[in-house]
Amino acid sequence: MTIRLLALDVDGTLTDGGVYMDGEGAEFKRFDIRDGMGIARLRKAGVEIALISGRHSEATEQRARDLGITRLCNGVADKMAVLSAIVEELGITFAETAFMGDDVNDVECLRAAGLAVVPADGVPEARAAADYVTFSPAGRGAVREAAELILAGNGGQ
Repeated sequence: MTIRLLALDVDGTLTDGGVYMDGEGAEFKRFDIRDGMGIARLRKAGVEIALISGRHSEATEQRARDLGITRLCNGVADKMAVLSAIVEELGITFAETAFMGDDVNDVECLRAAGLAVVPADGVPEARAAADYVTFSPAGRGAVREAAELILAGNGGQ
């Protein structure tokens, strides 16, 4: 089945999970350029992208804008409810959905998705729910690896 949506957790998936705080309210995150290129390639191939993050972060908002991602759900307590709403809004099925996450709060979405991807350094519970565990760690090309997997599965678009 063709994947039409890639929904991503952010911290520990699109980033290495580290958050740098300056003690005055500002925070910084590191995003991998290769992951961004993977997202751009998916978007060009017609795959929808959504970011579903448990933490609210202005850095995540900026990265979403930079990548042209309009489906950003920042500071979400119930990721499964948000993922279900996006799937319904797009008029697709969970079988046409890939989800990538790294921690226990992602497991329900991983189990629901047609393609469940977890970074190499994801927690054991997430890895156990995965269809594919990347060779790359989070924030270091894992999302690019997932993007290439989806593109190949969709016929090399």
